[in-house]
Amino acid sequence: MSDSLPDGVDAFLATAGWPDAAIEPLIGDASARRYFRIRRGEKSAMLMDAPPPDEDPQPFLRSAKWLDANGMRAPLILAEDVQRGLVLLEDFGDVRFREYADQWPDDERSVYRAAIDALVSLHRLPPGPFLDYSMSEYVREAKLLTEWYCPAQNLYVDSAGYVSAWEKVLGDLLPRQRPGVCVLRDYHAENIMLLGSLGEQGLLDFQDALNGHPAYDLVSLLQDARRDVSPELEAEMFDYYVERAHPGADFLADYARLGAQRNAKIVGIFVRLWKRDGKPRYLDYIPRVWALLERDLTHPALAPVAEWFDANIPADLRAAGGGEFNP
Repeated sequence: MSDSLPDGVDAFLATAGWPDAAIEPLIGDASARRYFRIRRGEKSAMLMDAPPPDEDPQPFLRSAKWLDANGMRAPLILAEDVQRGLVLLEDFGDVRFREYADQWPDDERSVYRAAIDALVSLHRLPPGPFLDYSMSEYVREAKLLTEWYCPAQNLYVDSAGYVSAWEKVLGDLLPRQRPGVCVLRDYHAENIMLLGSLGEQGLLDFQDALNGHPAYDLVSLLQDARRDVSPELEAEMFDYYVERAHPGADFLADYARLGAQRNAKIVGIFVRLWKRDGKPRYLDYIPRVWALLERDLTHPALAPVAEWFDANIPADLRAAGGGEFNP
């Protein structure tokens, strides 16, 4: 990531009431967006740099404003310049769910319960101003596995059969996600900040929000690509959500369906980050994600997709957590 400052940042900050502020670059992640911490005296804020045409801050702004207007804790928007892709945000500080739970394991259940409480609150809201999570989008995401992972392993697979299997598996789910809830799509321990107490959690990385199934963000949290969640804790927190939200009888099956879909997508994304974007560090997460995928595939609702994996992905690659890669 380049540490050069965004074009026009001094004028933007001056107009926003932050002239002569100190600007500190922060470490980036998988996206092309950049973030900076802005300090002026005792005050601090966050600057997001998402310059067009490669980036567009408007989906983030739309989601953040809707979440805040509906009682959820997205960072407040302090100033924005859509043409330059600059957004000044409330600073949620440095206490992230991931590091806190790792450092204080006795509090792990408390922070997970609070994260599920936030999901329950979100799922009680009417659908947001977002597109629906459609079959075409589910399939597009799942195909990332055949488009990136399979070529990286020199596998020639039945791509049409893969799509057909997913359409069978997800077809029954679509009616149960209408009218839908806001799905943040990347709700996990590295995108939740702790704001002064275990019960108040700030949301990050929600610019791709859609209206979809309530199980999606739950499985994103409990089948975390970047943090081990024990099967016992996953089951306990799943039950906690069910006790609070009272979803339908098919919820466990839909949780497995969306867990498998999401984990297949993530394997493809992590290989793409290596192959296309030169970020091989994400390959280290694939064995964890692959293990979660294999577990989801054991649910009877995934039978067509499980049969495809049996026929197309060699047992030795599967046993090795997706196999070896040579960055």
